Amino acid sequence: MDAAEFRRRGREMVDYVADYLENIEQRPVYPDLEPGYLRSLIPSEAPLEPESYEDVMKDVERVIMPGITHWHSPYFFAYFPAASSYPAMLADMLCGAIGCIGFSWAASPACTELETVMLDWLGKMLQLPECFIAGTDGHGGGVIQGTASEATLISLLAAQRYKSLKEQHSYLCRPNRLQHCGPTTCSLWVFSLMLPVLLPKAHSSVERAALIGGVMMRKVPTDKTYAVGGHMLKQMVEEDKAAGFIPFYFCATLGTTPSCAFDHTTELGPICNDENMWMHIDAAYAGSAFICPEFRPLLNGIEFADSFNFNPHKWLLVNFDCSAMWVKKRTDIIGAFKMEPLYLKHENQESALTTVLFASSWVLQHWQIPLGRRFRSLKLWFVFRMYGLKGLQAHIRKQVALAKEFESLVRADKRFEICAEVIMGLVCFRLKGSNELNQNLLKKITKSQEIHLVPCQLSGRFVLRFAICARTTESRHIQQAWRHITQLTFELLQEPSH
Repeated sequence: MDAAEFRRRGREMVDYVADYLENIEQRPVYPDLEPGYLRSLIPSEAPLEPESYEDVMKDVERVIMPGITHWHSPYFFAYFPAASSYPAMLADMLCGAIGCIGFSWAASPACTELETVMLDWLGKMLQLPECFIAGTDGHGGGVIQGTASEATLISLLAAQRYKSLKEQHSYLCRPNRLQHCGPTTCSLWVFSLMLPVLLPKAHSSVERAALIGGVMMRKVPTDKTYAVGGHMLKQMVEEDKAAGFIPFYFCATLGTTPSCAFDHTTELGPICNDENMWMHIDAAYAGSAFICPEFRPLLNGIEFADSFNFNPHKWLLVNFDCSAMWVKKRTDIIGAFKMEPLYLKHENQESALTTVLFASSWVLQHWQIPLGRRFRSLKLWFVFRMYGLKGLQAHIRKQVALAKEFESLVRADKRFEICAEVIMGLVCFRLKGSNELNQNLLKKITKSQEIHLVPCQLSGRFVLRFAICARTTESRHIQQAWRHITQLTFELLQEPSH
């Protein structure tokens, strides 16, 4: 494919994408297929000779589209939003065309510098404390990770290796604690005693981070709103210390996956600070809403955190992957992951100007697990400029209003109940009755392919989650979804077993 054909095919692809998104609600939102459907539709080996672009695109509809769950359908109400917008798509196209691998400043200066500035822009939209903003006199800064899971793992490993390991080493090497202690055995001993504290409603990625980090974990009970408060955390920390453990990490969640609950960070933060525990705040979904003044109080307590993360690729119209992470002390991150072989160094690194820049936060290769970095900040730059803060706030508020509309429909039907406070774009509801009844309702909903929901468990009850996800969802889609749910409910309740 030469440049001339690329121009032609590129225009065709833009038309295909625009047509797909404009007509997406005509497609079944969830595929009706069995696992392994695809293998029989394509050859068992790659072609020896080149095939035509026309044949490839024909197979997109024949092979790929039947197996797609259409996350951007206005009838997709599962999980949480997967953000998408035309400016972000254009930025992604440019990112792919430039194709730089931004593992260091010299590898592509704009890639590194724009990311640092965009995280400052975004941090200021959220009104983060100055210590998290790179372009200030603070010691922190922001970086784009692939997912919130990566941000959690990075923060846990940094806490494990630099905050706790260094500060607790001397304690564990006291004669009455450990005899004949060499550096290796001390490190192993420290790791065996460290105990991160997790939440029962935290995302599974937090537990996975603990498994990867090789540390034990405990889960803190929640209150009746499914949130963690300070009293229980304090009690568990005291129990762990009395048992000889070293609690060193706590992950608070703002907007939990099952019910969008908000931990009491203003209570939890001082406890973590007093106990020298790293406090990470995960606001993967809800963090986008904090750009709205009416939701910003939910972020109070951020001043106590060592790190904070949310996903613009969930609710801020920035395509996946783009997960924003900030740290209060960048030396804790850089110290944990710094590797600088000769081939990554460059002549400008020791200049007077870049000494200041690199001391600030501009060596982002030390802030992540992979070495290579995509030019993901282009998506933020395009979206922020083409929507503006007011446009992004309007998007958030519209989707919250749609969730409130669905909540009112549920509350008006005495057969149903709301199972958790509706704060943002998620409604947790269920039919009054057994878990089996609600499981059967969800099966009918999924089989219909008209709308897509997923469940959660709250207080031992099987609950349906209705999340406002697609950028194009309107009130008519909410009304149609509710009519569909009530029709299936009527059919279910007419069955002899009920």
